[in-house]
Amino acid sequence: GWLDNQFIINPAYTQREESTLDLVVVGNRSGVMMIEGKLKEVSEELVQDAIRFGFENIQNVIKIQEDFAKDAGKKKLDIHYSKVEEKLLGQVEALSTERLKEICLLSSKEQREEAVDALSVELEEQLVPEGYQAGDLKAALVEIEKRIVRSFILDKGTRIDGRSASDIRKITCEVGVLPRTHGSGLFTRGQTQSLAVTTLGSASDQQMIEALEGESRKSFMLHYSFPPFSVGETRPVRGPGRREIGHGALAEKALSFIMPSKEEFPYTVRVVSEILESNGSSSMATVCASTLSLMDAGVPIKSPVAGVALGLIKEGEHSIVLTDISGLEDHFGDMDFKVAGTLKGITAIQMDLKISGINLDLVWQTIQDAKKARFIILDKMLKLISKPKEELSAFAPRITVLKINTEKIGELIGPGGKNIKKIISATGAAIDIEDDGSVLVSSNDAQAAQ
Repeated sequence: GWLDNQFIINPAYTQREESTLDLVVVGNRSGVMMIEGKLKEVSEELVQDAIRFGFENIQNVIKIQEDFAKDAGKKKLDIHYSKVEEKLLGQVEALSTERLKEICLLSSKEQREEAVDALSVELEEQLVPEGYQAGDLKAALVEIEKRIVRSFILDKGTRIDGRSASDIRKITCEVGVLPRTHGSGLFTRGQTQSLAVTTLGSASDQQMIEALEGESRKSFMLHYSFPPFSVGETRPVRGPGRREIGHGALAEKALSFIMPSKEEFPYTVRVVSEILESNGSSSMATVCASTLSLMDAGVPIKSPVAGVALGLIKEGEHSIVLTDISGLEDHFGDMDFKVAGTLKGITAIQMDLKISGINLDLVWQTIQDAKKARFIILDKMLKLISKPKEELSAFAPRITVLKINTEKIGELIGPGGKNIKKIISATGAAIDIEDDGSVLVSSNDAQAAQ
Protein backbone atom coordinates (compact mmCIF):
# COMPACT_ATOMS: atom_id res chain seq x y z
CA GLY A 1 0.00 0.00 0.00
CA TRP A 2 0.88 3.71 -0.16
CA LEU A 3 -0.34 5.79 2.77
CA ASP A 4 0.96 9.06 4.26
CA ASN A 5 3.76 9.16 1.68
CA GLN A 6 5.19 5.79 2.61
CA PHE A 7 4.90 2.21 1.42
CA ILE A 8 3.23 -0.38 3.67
CA ILE A 9 3.92 -4.10 3.41
CA ASN A 10 0.86 -6.32 3.95
CA PRO A 11 -1.55 -3.46 4.83
CA ALA A 12 -4.66 -4.11 6.92
CA TYR A 13 -8.16 -3.94 5.37
CA THR A 14 -8.73 -0.37 6.53
CA GLN A 15 -5.33 0.71 5.21
CA ARG A 16 -6.07 -0.91 1.84
CA GLU A 17 -9.29 1.11 1.57
CA GLU A 18 -7.50 4.39 2.26
CA SER A 19 -4.36 3.55 0.28
CA THR A 20 -3.59 5.21 -3.06
CA LEU A 21 -2.60 1.81 -4.41
CA ASP A 22 -3.43 -1.78 -3.51
CA LEU A 23 -0.70 -3.82 -5.17
CA VAL A 24 0.27 -7.49 -5.00
CA VAL A 25 3.83 -8.33 -6.10
CA VAL A 26 5.15 -11.88 -6.46
CA GLY A 27 8.77 -12.68 -7.18
CA ASN A 28 11.75 -14.97 -6.71
CA ARG A 29 15.48 -14.32 -6.31
CA SER A 30 15.98 -13.24 -9.91
CA GLY A 31 12.93 -11.15 -10.72
CA VAL A 32 9.24 -10.31 -10.62
CA MET A 33 6.82 -13.11 -11.55
CA MET A 34 3.34 -11.65 -11.09
CA ILE A 35 1.71 -8.26 -10.40
CA GLU A 36 -1.93 -7.43 -9.65
CA GLY A 37 -3.19 -4.05 -8.55
CA LYS A 38 -5.98 -1.52 -8.18
CA LEU A 39 -4.78 2.09 -8.13
CA LYS A 40 -6.12 5.64 -7.86
CA GLU A 41 -4.57 7.34 -10.92
CA VAL A 42 -1.05 6.60 -9.70
CA SER A 43 1.99 7.76 -11.69
CA GLU A 44 4.18 5.23 -13.48
CA GLU A 45 7.13 6.29 -11.30
CA LEU A 46 5.31 5.50 -8.05
CA VAL A 47 4.16 2.14 -9.43
CA GLN A 48 7.74 1.27 -10.35
CA ASP A 49 8.94 2.29 -6.85
CA ALA A 50 6.17 0.15 -5.30
CA ILE A 51 7.18 -2.90 -7.35
CA ARG A 52 10.83 -2.39 -6.41
CA PHE A 53 9.89 -1.99 -2.72
CA GLY A 54 7.80 -5.18 -2.87
CA PHE A 55 10.57 -7.10 -4.66
CA GLU A 56 13.17 -6.05 -2.06
CA ASN A 57 10.91 -7.22 0.79
CA ILE A 58 10.22 -10.50 -1.01
CA GLN A 59 13.93 -11.33 -0.64
CA ASN A 60 13.55 -11.35 3.16
CA VAL A 61 10.72 -13.88 2.96
CA ILE A 62 12.66 -16.07 0.51
CA LYS A 63 15.60 -16.11 2.96
CA ILE A 64 13.23 -17.49 5.65
CA GLN A 65 11.94 -20.11 3.19
CA GLU A 66 15.48 -21.16 2.24
CA ASP A 67 16.55 -21.46 5.90
CA PHE A 68 13.45 -23.49 6.68
CA ALA A 69 14.12 -25.77 3.68
CA LYS A 70 17.67 -26.41 4.94
CA ASP A 71 16.33 -27.55 8.32
CA ALA A 72 13.20 -29.43 7.25
CA GLY A 73 13.24 -29.78 3.46
CA LYS A 74 13.27 -33.06 1.56
CA LYS A 75 14.98 -33.93 -1.70
CA LYS A 76 12.89 -32.78 -4.64
CA LEU A 77 11.24 -35.39 -6.83
CA ASP A 78 12.75 -35.77 -10.29
CA ILE A 79 9.69 -35.31 -12.51
CA HIS A 80 9.94 -35.81 -16.27
CA TYR A 81 7.30 -34.01 -18.29
CA SER A 82 6.34 -35.71 -21.55
CA LYS A 83 7.88 -33.88 -24.48
CA VAL A 84 7.63 -34.47 -28.20
CA GLU A 85 10.25 -36.92 -29.46
CA GLU A 86 13.18 -35.17 -31.15
CA LYS A 87 12.92 -37.57 -34.12
CA LEU A 88 9.23 -36.69 -34.67
CA LEU A 89 9.97 -32.99 -34.13
CA GLY A 90 12.66 -33.15 -36.82
CA GLN A 91 10.33 -34.83 -39.31
CA VAL A 92 7.48 -32.38 -38.68
CA GLU A 93 9.92 -29.47 -38.92
CA ALA A 94 11.21 -30.65 -42.28
CA LEU A 95 7.70 -31.18 -43.67
CA SER A 96 6.01 -28.04 -42.30
CA THR A 97 8.47 -25.17 -41.77
CA GLU A 98 8.11 -23.46 -45.16
CA ARG A 99 4.32 -23.84 -45.14
CA LEU A 100 4.10 -22.51 -41.57
CA LYS A 101 6.17 -19.44 -42.47
CA GLU A 102 3.62 -18.63 -45.19
CA ILE A 103 0.67 -19.39 -42.90
CA CYS A 104 1.96 -17.14 -40.11
CA LEU A 105 1.98 -14.17 -42.51
CA LEU A 106 -1.72 -14.55 -43.39
CA SER A 107 -3.62 -11.42 -42.36
CA SER A 108 -6.65 -13.03 -40.72
CA LYS A 109 -6.74 -15.21 -37.62
CA GLU A 110 -9.40 -17.45 -39.20
CA GLN A 111 -7.28 -18.03 -42.33
CA ARG A 112 -4.28 -19.00 -40.20
CA GLU A 113 -6.26 -21.44 -38.07
CA GLU A 114 -7.86 -23.09 -41.13
CA ALA A 115 -4.48 -23.40 -42.87
CA VAL A 116 -2.82 -24.93 -39.77
CA ASP A 117 -5.71 -27.41 -39.43
CA ALA A 118 -5.31 -28.40 -43.10
CA LEU A 119 -1.55 -28.85 -42.64
CA SER A 120 -2.18 -30.96 -39.54
CA VAL A 121 -4.44 -33.31 -41.57
CA GLU A 122 -1.74 -33.65 -44.26
CA LEU A 123 0.90 -34.53 -41.65
CA GLU A 124 -1.39 -37.15 -40.12
CA GLU A 125 -1.87 -38.76 -43.53
CA GLN A 126 1.91 -38.95 -44.00
CA LEU A 127 3.12 -39.84 -40.50
CA VAL A 128 0.34 -41.81 -38.75
CA PRO A 129 1.07 -44.85 -40.99
CA GLU A 130 4.64 -44.71 -39.62
CA GLY A 131 3.25 -45.35 -36.13
CA TYR A 132 2.93 -41.83 -34.70
CA GLN A 133 -0.15 -40.69 -32.78
CA ALA A 134 -2.28 -37.82 -34.14
CA GLY A 135 -2.04 -36.02 -30.77
CA ASP A 136 1.79 -36.15 -30.84
CA LEU A 137 1.80 -34.76 -34.38
CA LYS A 138 -0.36 -31.80 -33.37
CA ALA A 139 1.87 -31.12 -30.37
CA ALA A 140 4.94 -31.16 -32.63
CA LEU A 141 3.27 -28.81 -35.12
CA VAL A 142 2.40 -26.35 -32.33
CA GLU A 143 6.03 -26.41 -31.12
CA ILE A 144 7.37 -25.68 -34.63
CA GLU A 145 4.82 -22.87 -35.10
CA LYS A 146 5.88 -21.39 -31.75
CA ARG A 147 9.56 -21.41 -32.78
CA ILE A 148 8.78 -19.72 -36.11
CA VAL A 149 6.66 -16.95 -34.57
CA ARG A 150 9.26 -16.21 -31.87
CA SER A 151 12.28 -16.31 -34.21
CA PHE A 152 10.48 -14.07 -36.72
CA ILE A 153 10.08 -11.37 -34.05
CA LEU A 154 13.54 -11.79 -32.49
CA ASP A 155 15.48 -12.02 -35.77
CA LYS A 156 13.65 -9.45 -37.89
CA GLY A 157 12.34 -7.11 -35.17
CA THR A 158 8.92 -7.09 -36.83
CA ARG A 159 5.79 -9.05 -36.03
CA ILE A 160 3.92 -11.54 -38.18
CA ASP A 161 1.26 -8.94 -39.02
CA GLY A 162 3.91 -6.46 -40.17
CA ARG A 163 3.81 -4.18 -37.12
CA SER A 164 6.87 -2.95 -35.27
CA ALA A 165 7.20 -3.82 -31.58
CA SER A 166 5.48 -0.58 -30.48
CA ASP A 167 2.70 -0.38 -33.09
CA ILE A 168 -0.98 -0.58 -32.11
CA ARG A 169 -3.52 -2.20 -34.41
CA LYS A 170 -6.15 -0.06 -36.16
CA ILE A 171 -8.69 1.36 -33.69
CA THR A 172 -12.28 2.41 -34.35
CA CYS A 173 -14.78 3.73 -31.77
CA GLU A 174 -18.55 4.28 -31.83
CA VAL A 175 -21.13 5.38 -29.26
CA GLY A 176 -24.93 5.16 -29.26
CA VAL A 177 -24.91 2.02 -31.41
CA LEU A 178 -27.89 0.63 -29.44
CA PRO A 179 -30.45 3.47 -29.34
CA ARG A 180 -32.82 1.82 -26.84
CA THR A 181 -30.24 1.30 -24.10
CA HIS A 182 -29.17 3.94 -21.57
CA GLY A 183 -25.68 4.02 -23.08
CA SER A 184 -23.55 1.93 -25.45
CA GLY A 185 -20.03 1.94 -26.84
CA LEU A 186 -18.31 -0.17 -29.50
CA PHE A 187 -14.52 -0.42 -29.39
CA THR A 188 -12.59 -2.29 -32.07
CA ARG A 189 -8.83 -2.85 -32.08
CA GLY A 190 -7.64 -5.12 -34.87
CA GLN A 191 -9.72 -8.29 -34.64
CA THR A 192 -10.78 -7.67 -31.03
CA GLN A 193 -14.16 -6.01 -30.53
CA SER A 194 -16.17 -5.18 -27.39
CA LEU A 195 -19.73 -3.89 -27.29
CA ALA A 196 -20.38 -2.35 -23.85
CA VAL A 197 -23.88 -1.53 -22.62
CA THR A 198 -24.60 0.71 -19.62
CA THR A 199 -27.82 0.41 -17.62
CA LEU A 200 -28.82 2.89 -14.92
CA GLY A 201 -30.99 1.82 -11.98
CA SER A 202 -32.12 2.99 -8.57
CA ALA A 203 -30.58 2.21 -5.17
CA SER A 204 -32.81 -0.88 -4.89
CA ASP A 205 -30.90 -2.36 -7.88
CA GLN A 206 -27.60 -2.48 -5.96
CA GLN A 207 -25.96 -5.89 -5.74
CA MET A 208 -25.97 -7.35 -2.25
CA ILE A 209 -22.80 -9.28 -1.41
CA GLU A 210 -22.57 -11.68 1.51
CA ALA A 211 -18.90 -12.46 2.06
CA LEU A 212 -16.56 -13.39 4.93
CA GLU A 213 -16.10 -9.68 5.69
CA GLY A 214 -19.87 -9.29 6.13
CA GLU A 215 -22.72 -7.93 4.05
CA SER A 216 -22.12 -5.08 1.59
CA ARG A 217 -23.75 -3.50 -1.45
CA LYS A 218 -22.30 -2.54 -4.82
CA SER A 219 -23.62 0.38 -6.84
CA PHE A 220 -21.19 -0.18 -9.77
CA MET A 221 -20.95 -3.53 -11.52
CA LEU A 222 -19.06 -4.54 -14.66
CA HIS A 223 -19.76 -7.92 -16.22
CA TYR A 224 -17.77 -9.49 -19.04
CA SER A 225 -19.33 -11.93 -21.51
CA PHE A 226 -17.16 -14.08 -23.77
CA PRO A 227 -19.44 -16.07 -26.12
CA PRO A 228 -17.83 -18.96 -28.04
CA PHE A 229 -18.55 -17.37 -31.44
CA SER A 230 -16.08 -14.56 -30.57
CA VAL A 231 -13.23 -17.03 -31.22
CA GLY A 232 -14.99 -18.98 -33.98
CA GLU A 233 -16.06 -21.87 -31.74
CA THR A 234 -19.30 -23.58 -30.78
CA ARG A 235 -19.95 -24.88 -27.28
CA PRO A 236 -22.73 -24.81 -24.69
CA VAL A 237 -23.23 -21.39 -23.09
CA ARG A 238 -23.40 -21.83 -19.32
CA GLY A 239 -22.63 -19.61 -16.34
CA PRO A 240 -19.56 -17.36 -16.22
CA GLY A 241 -16.25 -19.22 -15.94
CA ARG A 242 -12.85 -18.32 -14.53
CA ARG A 243 -12.02 -16.21 -17.58
CA GLU A 244 -15.24 -14.17 -17.52
CA ILE A 245 -15.02 -13.52 -13.77
CA GLY A 246 -11.32 -12.59 -13.87
CA HIS A 247 -11.50 -10.31 -16.91
CA GLY A 248 -14.65 -8.62 -15.58
CA ALA A 249 -13.00 -8.03 -12.18
CA LEU A 250 -9.90 -6.49 -13.79
CA ALA A 251 -11.95 -4.13 -15.99
CA GLU A 252 -14.11 -3.18 -12.97
CA LYS A 253 -10.96 -2.34 -10.98
CA ALA A 254 -9.75 -0.14 -13.85
CA LEU A 255 -12.97 1.89 -13.84
CA SER A 256 -14.01 1.89 -10.17
CA PHE A 257 -11.87 4.90 -9.14
CA ILE A 258 -13.24 7.19 -11.88
CA MET A 259 -16.89 6.49 -11.02
CA PRO A 260 -18.81 9.40 -9.40
CA SER A 261 -19.84 9.29 -5.72
CA LYS A 262 -23.43 8.50 -4.70
CA GLU A 263 -23.91 12.16 -3.81
CA GLU A 264 -22.87 13.25 -7.32
CA PHE A 265 -24.78 10.52 -9.15
CA PRO A 266 -27.31 8.53 -7.07
CA TYR A 267 -27.71 5.74 -9.63
CA THR A 268 -26.76 2.08 -9.60
CA VAL A 269 -24.65 1.51 -12.72
CA ARG A 270 -24.25 -1.82 -14.50
CA VAL A 271 -21.98 -2.23 -17.52
CA VAL A 272 -21.95 -5.42 -19.59
CA SER A 273 -19.16 -6.02 -22.13
CA GLU A 274 -20.10 -8.40 -24.92
CA ILE A 275 -16.99 -9.63 -26.73
CA LEU A 276 -18.07 -9.93 -30.37
CA GLU A 277 -14.64 -10.94 -31.68
CA SER A 278 -11.42 -11.75 -29.86
CA ASN A 279 -7.83 -11.82 -31.03
CA GLY A 280 -5.87 -10.64 -28.00
CA SER A 281 -6.62 -8.45 -24.98
CA SER A 282 -10.40 -8.42 -24.86
CA SER A 283 -10.25 -7.34 -21.20
CA MET A 284 -8.50 -4.09 -22.15
CA ALA A 285 -10.91 -3.59 -25.06
CA THR A 286 -13.65 -3.96 -22.42
CA VAL A 287 -12.13 -1.07 -20.42
CA CYS A 288 -12.16 1.18 -23.51
CA ALA A 289 -15.67 0.18 -24.66
CA SER A 290 -17.05 0.58 -21.12
CA THR A 291 -15.61 4.10 -20.85
CA LEU A 292 -17.30 5.04 -24.14
CA SER A 293 -20.55 3.48 -22.94
CA LEU A 294 -20.48 5.31 -19.58
CA MET A 295 -19.89 8.66 -21.28
CA ASP A 296 -22.66 7.92 -23.79
CA ALA A 297 -25.00 7.21 -20.85
CA GLY A 298 -24.17 10.58 -19.26
CA VAL A 299 -22.42 9.10 -16.21
CA PRO A 300 -20.18 11.93 -14.88
CA ILE A 301 -16.95 9.91 -14.69
CA LYS A 302 -13.85 11.74 -13.39
CA SER A 303 -11.65 10.84 -16.39
CA PRO A 304 -11.80 8.51 -19.41
CA VAL A 305 -9.88 5.23 -19.01
CA ALA A 306 -8.13 3.12 -21.65
CA GLY A 307 -6.21 -0.13 -21.38
CA VAL A 308 -3.58 -2.02 -23.36
CA ALA A 309 -1.87 -5.41 -23.11
CA LEU A 310 1.85 -5.87 -23.72
CA GLY A 311 3.81 -9.05 -24.33
CA LEU A 312 7.39 -10.27 -24.30
CA ILE A 313 9.57 -12.54 -26.42
CA LYS A 314 12.74 -13.46 -24.49
CA GLU A 315 15.54 -15.82 -25.46
CA GLY A 316 18.57 -15.62 -23.19
CA GLU A 317 19.64 -11.97 -22.94
CA HIS A 318 17.72 -10.96 -26.08
CA SER A 319 14.22 -9.67 -25.33
CA ILE A 320 11.58 -7.61 -27.17
CA VAL A 321 8.54 -6.00 -25.49
CA LEU A 322 5.45 -6.04 -27.75
CA THR A 323 2.69 -3.42 -27.50
CA ASP A 324 -0.94 -4.47 -28.10
CA ILE A 325 -0.39 -8.21 -28.42
CA SER A 326 -2.50 -10.40 -30.70
CA GLY A 327 -3.79 -13.82 -29.66
CA LEU A 328 -0.87 -15.65 -31.32
CA GLU A 329 1.69 -13.44 -29.55
CA ASP A 330 -0.08 -14.02 -26.23
CA HIS A 331 -0.18 -17.79 -26.84
CA PHE A 332 3.47 -18.19 -27.91
CA GLY A 333 4.93 -15.26 -25.94
CA ASP A 334 6.36 -15.12 -22.42
CA MET A 335 4.26 -12.39 -20.80
CA ASP A 336 0.81 -10.82 -20.60
CA PHE A 337 1.14 -7.37 -19.01
CA LYS A 338 -2.09 -5.34 -18.86
CA VAL A 339 -2.15 -1.69 -17.84
CA ALA A 340 -5.23 0.56 -17.69
CA GLY A 341 -5.39 4.19 -16.73
CA THR A 342 -6.26 7.81 -17.48
CA LEU A 343 -4.14 10.69 -18.79
CA LYS A 344 -3.12 11.30 -15.14
CA GLY A 345 -2.09 7.80 -14.08
CA ILE A 346 -2.67 4.05 -13.73
CA THR A 347 -5.93 2.63 -12.34
CA ALA A 348 -5.31 -1.13 -12.79
CA ILE A 349 -2.34 -3.36 -13.56
CA GLN A 350 -1.92 -7.11 -14.03
CA MET A 351 1.06 -9.17 -15.14
CA ASP A 352 1.56 -12.89 -15.51
CA LEU A 353 4.52 -14.78 -16.97
CA LYS A 354 5.31 -18.12 -18.57
CA ILE A 355 8.99 -17.77 -17.67
CA SER A 356 10.68 -17.74 -14.26
CA GLY A 357 10.75 -13.95 -13.82
CA ILE A 358 11.76 -10.64 -15.37
CA ASN A 359 14.06 -7.98 -13.95
CA LEU A 360 12.95 -4.52 -12.80
CA ASP A 361 14.40 -2.85 -15.92
CA LEU A 362 12.08 -4.87 -18.15
CA VAL A 363 9.13 -4.07 -15.86
CA TRP A 364 9.91 -0.35 -16.14
CA GLN A 365 10.27 -0.53 -19.96
CA THR A 366 6.89 -2.27 -20.22
CA ILE A 367 5.15 0.28 -17.97
CA GLN A 368 6.61 3.14 -20.03
CA ASP A 369 5.56 1.52 -23.33
CA ALA A 370 2.07 1.00 -21.90
CA LYS A 371 1.83 4.71 -21.04
CA LYS A 372 2.65 5.75 -24.63
CA ALA A 373 0.10 3.28 -26.03
CA ARG A 374 -2.58 4.34 -23.53
CA PHE A 375 -2.25 7.98 -24.57
CA ILE A 376 -2.63 7.04 -28.25
CA ILE A 377 -5.78 5.00 -27.52
CA LEU A 378 -7.27 7.74 -25.30
CA ASP A 379 -6.67 10.27 -28.07
CA LYS A 380 -8.72 8.11 -30.48
CA MET A 381 -11.54 7.77 -27.94
CA LEU A 382 -11.62 11.45 -26.98
CA LYS A 383 -11.83 12.53 -30.61
CA LEU A 384 -15.18 10.70 -30.74
CA ILE A 385 -16.57 11.76 -27.35
CA SER A 386 -14.54 14.12 -25.15
CA LYS A 387 -16.77 14.16 -22.05
CA PRO A 388 -19.95 12.52 -20.66
CA LYS A 389 -23.20 13.62 -22.27
CA GLU A 390 -25.04 16.37 -20.41
CA GLU A 391 -28.45 14.64 -20.67
CA LEU A 392 -29.35 11.09 -19.67
CA SER A 393 -31.09 8.83 -22.19
CA ALA A 394 -34.83 9.38 -22.51
CA PHE A 395 -35.24 5.74 -21.46
CA ALA A 396 -33.18 6.07 -18.24
CA PRO A 397 -34.98 6.60 -14.92
CA ARG A 398 -34.89 10.07 -13.38
CA ILE A 399 -33.88 10.16 -9.72
CA THR A 400 -34.93 13.01 -7.44
CA VAL A 401 -33.24 13.23 -4.03
CA LEU A 402 -35.31 14.65 -1.16
CA LYS A 403 -34.17 15.13 2.42
CA ILE A 404 -36.41 14.43 5.46
CA ASN A 405 -35.84 14.46 9.19
CA THR A 406 -34.39 11.09 10.21
CA GLU A 407 -37.05 10.90 12.97
CA LYS A 408 -39.73 10.90 10.24
CA ILE A 409 -38.34 7.87 8.37
CA GLY A 410 -40.53 5.45 10.34
CA GLU A 411 -43.57 7.59 9.63
CA LEU A 412 -42.86 7.56 5.87
CA ILE A 413 -42.40 3.79 5.81
CA GLY A 414 -45.42 3.12 8.01
CA PRO A 415 -46.25 -0.04 9.98
CA GLY A 416 -44.98 -3.04 7.99
CA GLY A 417 -44.13 -0.68 5.12
CA LYS A 418 -47.81 0.20 4.62
CA ASN A 419 -47.32 3.88 3.71
CA ILE A 420 -44.43 3.53 1.30
CA LYS A 421 -45.99 0.51 -0.42
CA LYS A 422 -49.17 2.54 -0.96
CA ILE A 423 -47.23 5.42 -2.58
CA ILE A 424 -45.28 3.04 -4.83
CA SER A 425 -48.47 1.22 -5.84
CA ALA A 426 -50.32 4.47 -6.64
CA THR A 427 -47.53 6.12 -8.66
CA GLY A 428 -45.36 3.30 -10.04
CA ALA A 429 -42.23 5.17 -8.91
CA ALA A 430 -39.42 3.48 -6.98
CA ILE A 431 -38.55 4.91 -3.56
CA ASP A 432 -35.35 4.21 -1.63
CA ILE A 433 -34.66 5.59 1.84
CA GLU A 434 -31.16 6.09 3.24
CA ASP A 435 -30.31 6.12 6.97
CA ASP A 436 -29.36 9.82 6.78
CA GLY A 437 -32.89 10.81 5.70
CA SER A 438 -32.21 10.93 1.96
CA VAL A 439 -35.21 9.76 -0.05
CA LEU A 440 -34.50 8.76 -3.64
CA VAL A 441 -37.54 8.85 -5.92
CA SER A 442 -36.94 7.30 -9.35
CA SER A 443 -39.19 6.80 -12.36
CA ASN A 444 -39.10 6.88 -16.16
CA ASP A 445 -42.33 8.90 -15.97
CA ALA A 446 -41.70 12.50 -14.82
CA GLN A 447 -45.33 12.93 -13.68
CA ALA A 448 -45.18 9.77 -11.56
CA ALA A 449 -41.93 10.97 -9.94
CA GLN A 450 -43.47 14.39 -9.27
